[in-house]
Amino acid sequence: MAKRDHARIDPRGRKVKILATIGPASRSPEMLRRLFRAGADAFRLNMSHGSHDDHAEAIRAIRALEREFARPIAILADLQGPKLRVGTFADGEAVIRHGSHFTLDRDERPGDASRVCLPHPELFGILERGQRLLINDGKIRLIVREADDDHIRCSAEVGGVISDRKGVNVPDAEVPIPALTEKDRRDLAFAMEHNADWIALSFVQRPEDIAEARKLMGREGALCAKIEKPQALARLSEIIELADGIMVARGDLGVELEPFEVPPLQKRIVNASRVAGKPVIVATQMLESMIESPMPTRAEVSDVANAVYDGADAVMLSAESAAGDWPEESVAMMDRIAGQVERDEGYKERVRFLETIPDETTSDALAHACMTIADTVPISAITVFTSSGATARRVARERPATPMLVLTPSMRTARRLGLLWGAHAVATKDIGSFEEMIGKGRRMALRHGFGTAGSKMIALAGVPFGTPGATNLLHIVTLSGDELKKHPG
Repeated sequence: MAKRDHARIDPRGRKVKILATIGPASRSPEMLRRLFRAGADAFRLNMSHGSHDDHAEAIRAIRALEREFARPIAILADLQGPKLRVGTFADGEAVIRHGSHFTLDRDERPGDASRVCLPHPELFGILERGQRLLINDGKIRLIVREADDDHIRCSAEVGGVISDRKGVNVPDAEVPIPALTEKDRRDLAFAMEHNADWIALSFVQRPEDIAEARKLMGREGALCAKIEKPQALARLSEIIELADGIMVARGDLGVELEPFEVPPLQKRIVNASRVAGKPVIVATQMLESMIESPMPTRAEVSDVANAVYDGADAVMLSAESAAGDWPEESVAMMDRIAGQVERDEGYKERVRFLETIPDETTSDALAHACMTIADTVPISAITVFTSSGATARRVARERPATPMLVLTPSMRTARRLGLLWGAHAVATKDIGSFEEMIGKGRRMALRHGFGTAGSKMIALAGVPFGTPGATNLLHIVTLSGDELKKHPG
């Protein structure tokens, strides 16, 4: 049964990947299976919610899906990051009036309509007059009038109800706190112990934040930097260089910036990541209305479509799949939107509008040649042999119209490629010779539906085999169609 199911759903038939967040609405093995069948290529564990036991159960269910469908599935563990919050109030909440004065201080007594404790000493002394403090996702906007080591005195540009432990955003200053809290360190250790494929680092402000996480991870897992602080934009190229992938985390980014600033920044981040050959995920509020409705708004459909047209590697569902009433329908809708965009006659031109100039290396030259050949000669598949995934990333950067079949001896690499544009990864035994490479490439192309008798296939690899970063061989072969009969294993 598993092999028949596998044959029906693979390959997906689209290039962009779908990342679905797991939560109370989707944690059961049966629902995870339905989300996978509906189109989810990877799953996100939101470490801000749920226990380690909950996440471990979800990981076991995902790995069971891998075995059932014989397909690698990426798991991304998203760390909470340093959340800034106000203290508590005597009555649980208070009302800050428009234009009134309000003070954040270090006094631990419960607050009222004039003051509250801010239990983050690192913020005192760094804020300057005129800078903003945004509370409860920006619903309350305070302007700093005076700040010292014990008080931050503000005026309320926009007042409202403030309640216990609401979040605080500081958009106008670089906050001198590490990107990893003690909770994050525990969660990171858990994720590494359970072989999570990607770690998403929240509230990255500077390259040093990535270096700290990388040190704790060692050589395990891939690191995704979440861009949700304006300060990160000033050093975006350095952050992209150090990270393995990037997430456009539009939630907090949209709080700390004006809403109309986010769309051009999204395009800038996507383009910069693509030029660097790093997977980029567009996340937050993509189909928000589907938390409660079985159908999205037209604006949401356009939002998802634009991310696909921009060439994002993956689009993400948050509460839609984690806590909404329609998790399966949300994944299926995103799958249909992406499929419709990629069938558009203008999609290839749109997704290649960004010029990605190859580096002066043999590997990049051959990856670029794959796209040129596939545009000139009918090619059914670009078959990439890789141990680290680097060759696949180079090919994906060119956004070829031809499907990409990635063969790797590393299950770890195959799983990580679940967030790479256009990659259909298969973990298989390593190869030791040119003849073995061609034979395996032919069989895998037929077995996974990437060609039939007479189809031409590009094989891209490095010699000597098994040497990372040594891509130096491009070969075009024609499938006879009987390769599986000759070698059924």
